[in-house]
Amino acid sequence: MVKKLKALAKADDKQLAEAVRTSAQQIWQAGLGAFAKAQEEGGKVFAKLVKDGTDLQKRTQRLADGKIGEVAGTVNRVADSVSKQAAGSWDKLEKVFEDRVSRSLKSLGVPTQKDIQALTKRVEELNKAVAALSGKKPSASRAVKSAAKSAAKTPAKKAAVKAPAKKAARKSAAQK
Repeated sequence: MVKKLKALAKADDKQLAEAVRTSAQQIWQAGLGAFAKAQEEGGKVFAKLVKDGTDLQKRTQRLADGKIGEVAGTVNRVADSVSKQAAGSWDKLEKVFEDRVSRSLKSLGVPTQKDIQALTKRVEELNKAVAALSGKKPSASRAVKSAAKSAAKTPAKKAAVKAPAKKAARKSAAQK
């Protein structure tokens, strides 16, 4: 009986070993099948992921471009506003400077361009009148033009020196 039991145990061991071997082979084949399926489906899944990523990138880029456009518009509006304010401030500053320089030159007795033009016109009229009375053609127009040019080029220092001299001459004339 012991022999029978040993023989049965050996037969059971063989059957068990055969069952384990068959099961292991089936597991191995299932793994290979899963790998083949994953490889086949993996390429498709990868391609779909690339397509979805590309679509997402395009949408994001359109949104970013829109936002950049909005920000650029806002920056341009702010820059224009600041530029206009700065230009206005410069214009005011320039006007104040011109007014002060004009007042300073006037107080020093420096003639303005209008004064020189009026004086030139008056000299021309007087030359015409003198010429008409003396019967000669007016030839002093060159002299008047050169006098006007030299008066326009006269620096403020010379005018400042002449102004006190003019005042002194007026006082002495008034006293006589």
